[in-house]
Amino acid sequence: MIYNFYLMKDLTITAVIKVFQFEELTATDQNLIIAAKDATNKSYAPYSNFAVGAAARLKNGTIVIGSNQENAAYPSGLCAERTALFYANSEYPHQPVETLAVAARNQKGFLNEPIPPCGACRQVMLETENRFNQPFRILLYGTDEIYEIKSVQDLLPLSFSKTNMD
Repeated sequence: MIYNFYLMKDLTITAVIKVFQFEELTATDQNLIIAAKDATNKSYAPYSNFAVGAAARLKNGTIVIGSNQENAAYPSGLCAERTALFYANSEYPHQPVETLAVAARNQKGFLNEPIPPCGACRQVMLETENRFNQPFRILLYGTDEIYEIKSVQDLLPLSFSKTNMD
């Protein structure tokens, strides 16, 4: 009789997220956050009343924005992060994203705590990193604090990419 013994082990995944106050950011990052906040005004969110804006700063310094666009058939809408990244990738196909800022507000105003991107947005963010073979920073805005994430890998560990298909 042959016994197969497997050694169970834990895999620990860590991410370092820096927490800032708005005033602690560089002027360049403050302007990107302001662009993301302004982008919430272009949101179409008649069902959730939850406006999200994103602003991507490209390597050449260009800032492109996106906002969430809802639809009565919910799966047909699109998040602000994907709107901004798809626009950046279609209009500036040779310019990597350096930083993506995200802000959200409801009927009471901007949220105190930063909101994390959904899974679909994280996957698109990862593909954008892979497309240019370099990570980009993510700034998640909240009135109380701002999170800085150095790479999408910190938001999406054990991610699926083209290397998984090789």
